[in-house]
Amino acid sequence: MSLPRQLRDESDFDQLPNDVPVAATIADIEEKKGFIDYYVFVIEVKNKGSSKYLIYRRYREFLQLHQLLETKYSGEGSESPGPATWSLPTLPGKIYLGNKREIAESRIPELTLYMKKLLALPTWLLLDEDLRMFFYQSDVDSMEQPQNLRRLRPPRAEKTVKEKMDLLSSPRAEVLFDFRGSGTTELNLKKGQLVFLLRQVNADWLEGTVKDHTGIFPQSFVKIIKPLPPSDCDNAEGPSYSCLRCFLVQPHASDTRDVCVQEDLGHEPAYKDLLSRMRMVFQKEDIALNYRDLHGDLIRLLDDEDVLLMIQQSRLRPRTQDRPDNQFLWELHVTLTSDLSVYTPTEAGTEKTYIHL
Repeated sequence: MSLPRQLRDESDFDQLPNDVPVAATIADIEEKKGFIDYYVFVIEVKNKGSSKYLIYRRYREFLQLHQLLETKYSGEGSESPGPATWSLPTLPGKIYLGNKREIAESRIPELTLYMKKLLALPTWLLLDEDLRMFFYQSDVDSMEQPQNLRRLRPPRAEKTVKEKMDLLSSPRAEVLFDFRGSGTTELNLKKGQLVFLLRQVNADWLEGTVKDHTGIFPQSFVKIIKPLPPSDCDNAEGPSYSCLRCFLVQPHASDTRDVCVQEDLGHEPAYKDLLSRMRMVFQKEDIALNYRDLHGDLIRLLDDEDVLLMIQQSRLRPRTQDRPDNQFLWELHVTLTSDLSVYTPTEAGTEKTYIHL
């Protein structure tokens, strides 16, 4: 680089605002358990003013940024590129098959290099609004509590599990609401049971023991009688969970599950995400999703509009006291696709049309 060009670039950099990002590295990946499970990259960003902060981005957000920058600056297909064109770094391609965690891990060095090259672009390009918004720490980012940050901090030593509990003095809680876990790691709880507490998993989940069974459960379903000591609450900060009550309705049997996800109570999930999650929870493929309307009739869901209608109707119901604060107002009733006997017939003996067309 010639000396005049070097001096000009250094002068341009000095005039940049202090909040412009100048360096970024991926500190870790974290799994998010929504209605579908996915991984986010935990990114440590350093701006020109030397401040550091963390942001959380999915791969698809990298892809959206890259496509926006290509539209504005790549100049591809143009016979005479203008002054506001530049050769952009290559973004690693999307991977459609494979273990989600392994895919995310393999992308760490590639995406870190991509961000390094992106932030080494000319100073005028660093002022791009879309680029700055990608690296901006939003309110949602600032509320997140990082878990490990393996690439920034040495791993912490694992705490040893206490082998024996003194039941008379042990931390414990009384179960306020029935809870039917949706996985092998989750406890099944009955109202009125006593559960002995082992540790605080995060802000919303506890680990405990009931009748020689150990597992995790939502704290909102119990009343703490004797709290855990501070030493067992080191990981109390963490993601917030909301719980969805769902039922498997079959001709001769029924099953109830509570599915807890990292979403707020106002979240409106996509129909395909709900269907995928229910297939995984109940281990059945040929199923239909339903809800009960304000008259108590079973209505089948077919698309996102039906899901939105279900959520809107749930807000019209009077709220009962017999439910945790973090439980969705709407509930899912899962049936076999071919089973139409669950839909209420009319008094005249003909079936009502409860399947939205």
